[in-house]
Amino acid sequence: MTRPCRSVLYIPGSRERALEKARDLACDAIIFDLEDAVAPDEKTAARALLAQVLRAADYGPRLKLVRINGLDTEWGREDALAMAAAIRAGAGIDALLVPKVSQPGDLEAVAQLAPGTDLWAMMETAAGMLNAGAIAAHPALRGMVMGTNDLAKELGSRFRADRLPMQAGLGLCLLAARAHGLTIVDGVYNAFKDDEGLRFECEQGRDMGFDGKTLIHPAQLEIANAAFAPSEAELDLARRQIAAFDEVTAQGGGVAVVDGRIVENLHIVTARGLLQKAAAIAALAEPR
Repeated sequence: MTRPCRSVLYIPGSRERALEKARDLACDAIIFDLEDAVAPDEKTAARALLAQVLRAADYGPRLKLVRINGLDTEWGREDALAMAAAIRAGAGIDALLVPKVSQPGDLEAVAQLAPGTDLWAMMETAAGMLNAGAIAAHPALRGMVMGTNDLAKELGSRFRADRLPMQAGLGLCLLAARAHGLTIVDGVYNAFKDDEGLRFECEQGRDMGFDGKTLIHPAQLEIANAAFAPSEAELDLARRQIAAFDEVTAQGGGVAVVDGRIVENLHIVTARGLLQKAAAIAALAEPR
């Protein structure tokens, strides 16, 4: 069963208190950040702290990603080597998140430093958008994270609530992820006190097909979790579609009708996927 990724929260790898609090937050996944959230003079200490914490702390069944610095910086190589060593020592790290992936070679360079480690890609450059299909095909890749702030900077685009300037890039990455069976999560919403703006952007991302949204503040968790979870109405429809289709196929038919709409096998695949997602979300919420 695929792990839920409705809410993917960035946690600075340099802040011990934040690392401790994250153990009890209602997020589906955590990005332990060694890149943008850590000041240059704190990066070496943050790397050591994070490796130590992840070897000892229990973050439960949620997905745990570590965003390393780019290999074009003075910290990236050591980040990759240190996290690979931590994984071998039993640290609870599911994958390394590689920043500013513009071509498959950016992933391969990290894969060489951390062989056998699952990778995720930050999709935040214009070149990355154009090469999304080739990037998604890398054998170590398991997911993509949209970096919409950096992408907006590269594009020189203005902020719009409908994110019109982002649509081409978001769509290319979604197509690439789905073509290769990857998880893909939407970019952050910067105004963490603007609930309505966040809700609108979450609903837009869900409608587009994203699995969830990256978040910068715990206050955003509830809205993201609700937006990217199947609603009760969706689950009810899914159950009725499956029941109707099973009844028709038992009689030798191949098409059912529910609420005046045709239901074929492809709809049943989607319906079963929704039920599986709901079960995975419920399992994640079980007490540890």
